[in-house]
Amino acid sequence: MIKAAAFVHASAEVEAGAQVGNGTRIWRHCHVMSGALIGEDCVLGQGVFVAASVRIGRGCRIQNNVSLFDGVVLADEVFVGPSAVFTNVTRPRAAFSRRDRFETTLVARGASIGANATVLCGNSIGEGAFIAAGAVVTHSVAPFVVVAGVPARAHGFVCRCGEALDLSLACAACSRTYLHDGDGLRVESEP
Repeated sequence: MIKAAAFVHASAEVEAGAQVGNGTRIWRHCHVMSGALIGEDCVLGQGVFVAASVRIGRGCRIQNNVSLFDGVVLADEVFVGPSAVFTNVTRPRAAFSRRDRFETTLVARGASIGANATVLCGNSIGEGAFIAAGAVVTHSVAPFVVVAGVPARAHGFVCRCGEALDLSLACAACSRTYLHDGDGLRVESEP
């Protein structure tokens, strides 16, 4: 069901049975399969593929040429950069079906995934985490952690607003403060 306030480009295919929220814009050559759920106020750039069991929260931005395969769940306000890759099977083989082995990948609220990054299935990306362009995520990423490299490793912390945090864990741009919470952070105070 496509809400009346959503926009779907004429070249995009949104199958019957997909749900698209108000204010969402789906651009050229996208394909959204039946059963997919897309929240309100999202933007799907050119060439985005959304599989049947995918769930996309409110206010997400998915840039050009991203494929969201079965098992991917994006919470609210997630950014996915151009040509980022999500897998859904750990050991794929063309001659052997693995449809019964799809793994879930959860991307929590406000996380950002850079262009050409790869996220291996079965991992989670914590709230507000930042995955650098080209990184290969082989393990779960804690909240508000910045990871980069192949394989991706922690390189500091980031604020909800996107600015790097120094050792004080206070954001100079927006005044939020954070506390250590396991390997990641949690918000201590909002501006």
